[in-house]
Amino acid sequence: MPDPLAGFPLASIRVFEAAARLKSFTRAADELGMTQAAVSWQIKALETRLGLSLFRRLPREVQPTEPGERLSRAATEAMLVLRRALTDLTDADEGVLSITTLATLASQWLAARLGGFQIANPGLAVRVDTSSNLIDLTRENTDIAIRSGTGQWPGLEAALLMPSVFTPLCTPALCETLKLRTPADLIAAPRIGEEKEWGAWFAVAGVEGVAHPAVRLQADFQALEVAAALGGQGVALASPILYAREIAAGMLIRPFPQIVELSPGYWVCWPADRRRSPKIVRFREWLLDAAAADPAIREALTALGR
Repeated sequence: MPDPLAGFPLASIRVFEAAARLKSFTRAADELGMTQAAVSWQIKALETRLGLSLFRRLPREVQPTEPGERLSRAATEAMLVLRRALTDLTDADEGVLSITTLATLASQWLAARLGGFQIANPGLAVRVDTSSNLIDLTRENTDIAIRSGTGQWPGLEAALLMPSVFTPLCTPALCETLKLRTPADLIAAPRIGEEKEWGAWFAVAGVEGVAHPAVRLQADFQALEVAAALGGQGVALASPILYAREIAAGMLIRPFPQIVELSPGYWVCWPADRRRSPKIVRFREWLLDAAAADPAIREALTALGR
């Protein structure tokens, strides 16, 4: 049996429901953000398709006819069900904030600050994904991403969160054992991380002719490399921003002040078509404020001349 709704535009049913409920084409137009003429045209088109008169046009209002009354009751009930379903979906979506980010950034910087956001937003649950898969925010059910890169991704808007800077880090004991006095002393030191990145740091530090790589460990995650450095196994090239607490506590030290910028930075980004979502706006503003208040980020920006 063919679907009776197939021959009727749902927009006309919505216009009819509003006009029947309000008993006025003018008030229905105001509610729906349409002109009175557009409402009248939609009703006339619906009546023509049905071959029935749905309203009696009176001087100051309209009254549904008997067929119009029957259709009005069904349409109002259907619209109520739809409104409730949409409200439930919207409320559920606005009650959970889904974030995807890098594992090290999440554990070393974001996690320590999220409590403040959750206290300020008790009705919003936060879900953080740190998988290595790059999630497409324009297609997946994820609200916010914190990514390393250029800040230019199709369908997304982005704001710079922090620079992507790296510097040698090691334990105080290892620094003394290796007698690290100048950047050149790191040439023969046990180093942790990618040789290419170390080469970039040596160039910034003015060290030339690094001919014999001394990298002992390279891992997929910065956190693993720094864990090895904390164990005294070598000098890691890592972020002084993400490991500011360990530096402040004396667990790690920076033998040398030079930093190297290995990418344009870490960016907070969101789908362009959802820029006004209340939960995205709240989290974005809070996150950027948190970054602006971080002394390690300010120090890095100053060192970069920004």
